[in-house]
Amino acid sequence: MKILLISFLLISSINVFAREQQQDKIFIYILKLTPGYFDDADWSEKDKQTIHVHFQLLQEMLAEGKLVVAGRTDVENEKTFGIVVYAADSYEEAVRIANDDPAVKAGIMSVEVFPFSLALMKKG
Repeated sequence: MKILLISFLLISSINVFAREQQQDKIFIYILKLTPGYFDDADWSEKDKQTIHVHFQLLQEMLAEGKLVVAGRTDVENEKTFGIVVYAADSYEEAVRIANDDPAVKAGIMSVEVFPFSLALMKKG
């Protein structure tokens, strides 16, 4: 039930955001921890600071009206991943934004970028 509610809220916010940002396209970047970062005990202070800067970047994107939603799975192993749903003018800009993420630049996370189109949404 919790997953259905989260999915509904995600789709609803994306739909509202897409209507407000007609000139922009919507993309998703998926972040995965690189090997060596699955255990919190292996993180250095520099790594932790990098993640703090990563989160600040997401907050800036939200303030600029570019971020739709961001979050991560609640598992602590090699299957954990995060998503960032955001607006960009083009696929090239979307890739640049994803590759400029501090966690990606530091090698803590790998990234994949995908264009996103809303197909179905619960009404009401």
